[in-house]
Amino acid sequence: MPSQTASTTPARTAQERAFSWRFLTPLYVGSALNPVNSSLIATALVPIAHGIGVPIGQTAVLVTALYLASAVAQPTAGKAAEVFGPRRVLLAGIAAVGVGGLTGGVAPDLLTLLISRVLIGIGTSCAYPTAMLLIRSRAREAGLEQPPGGVLGGLQIAGVATASLGLPVGGLLVSGLGWRAVFLVNVPVAVLALATALAWVAADGPLKGLRLREVASRLDVTGIVCFAAAMLTLLVFLFELPTPHWWILALSIVLWAADTLWELRAASPFIDVRLLATRPALTNTYVLFGLVMLCQYVVLYGVTQWVEAVRGYSESASGLLLLPMTLVSGVVIALISRRNMVRGPVIAAALTALIGSAGLLLLDSGVWIGVVAVLTLVFGASTGFAVAGYQTALYSHAPQEHLGTAAGLLRTFGYVGSIASSAITGIVFHHQVSDHGIHLIAWIMIGISLGLTTLTLADRTLRSRPDQPTET
Repeated sequence: MPSQTASTTPARTAQERAFSWRFLTPLYVGSALNPVNSSLIATALVPIAHGIGVPIGQTAVLVTALYLASAVAQPTAGKAAEVFGPRRVLLAGIAAVGVGGLTGGVAPDLLTLLISRVLIGIGTSCAYPTAMLLIRSRAREAGLEQPPGGVLGGLQIAGVATASLGLPVGGLLVSGLGWRAVFLVNVPVAVLALATALAWVAADGPLKGLRLREVASRLDVTGIVCFAAAMLTLLVFLFELPTPHWWILALSIVLWAADTLWELRAASPFIDVRLLATRPALTNTYVLFGLVMLCQYVVLYGVTQWVEAVRGYSESASGLLLLPMTLVSGVVIALISRRNMVRGPVIAAALTALIGSAGLLLLDSGVWIGVVAVLTLVFGASTGFAVAGYQTALYSHAPQEHLGTAAGLLRTFGYVGSIASSAITGIVFHHQVSDHGIHLIAWIMIGISLGLTTLTLADRTLRSRPDQPTET
């Protein structure tokens, strides 16, 4: 026993040096910017409308802009990091966040604010895929097949579990400093992230005089453009619901078909269609993660609207009511990720989502408000289980040379789920937010959760060891 302790001590010391707080700080701070900004704007929409003199309905485009930009930019940033180096792309993204925050802080009109949100969306999207590549590189240097589970868990706590923090933080900023503070707050955070990344993240290797044509080929610019066009049209269709514009959906289908045909021929495909077809474990990871995120964001948006409209709570109070979701998901991620488990956590995620969805049927105008807090705890646990399990699955099943793109694509599926949740709440609450509407949302989520549970239990790829990807 003493000899085992002595032999493991140097290994632990090497891991601690490799993944020190200095190395991880800029990665975690950068990864938190995207989810926080996605919800930070919610409490500022009405003050923005009054401040720049536009109808309140028009400010919703500021929410849409970040989602659309992020959904496309996440895998694009991952691909760029594979070609140019993750540190370069991380620094460029942080700089874009700072510029976007400053632009929004001084914006005189809605168009300038829209540009600001796009810049913030693109910039914050660079953090997660580059962090995955940097962590993989550091693990290899330390002689590890996989990084310590706690490292990936911390990344996901920063990158997903912090989403609900934007609501209370935004409320405090708007009430104390005005609506421009939700943009300007990005500037000091970006400066901090930039300084720490420059100081503590090792520089990428030199670029070997890549020519423009070679860069375009390795990036697969045509594939990126096709993917962006197909994804944007799909998301616009979802955002326009409950008014369906079928021609937009038809255009999206055509663009997806064209993108698939191109990627099958590309020498260095942006989205490797053959890879997704031959690695069902990776494809299932994307789909199931998107369904879990759909459930989480229905709670973030749908239940929040119900608490404000039916129960009469303020936006800041309803935001504070959702804090348990963040806290519980963070705790679950921290505990589960250390063990690098997949099957157990994702099954737990599906079952807790089903339990929480059924629990929404308890909500009505007279129910004790503590029931809402309990339900957020359940969904927080579901999110934590899913994030820990699916990130481990992604790291294990994605080809290491395409980890950046694969990591970004996981976030894209999360955004598709969040946008689909927005469409669901928009359809149900189109005319009025009511008890009947929240119960209808509950039944919809029960159906989605049952599908999620069935697919998870039937997924044989989850039975494989994380370090031994299943291929067919």
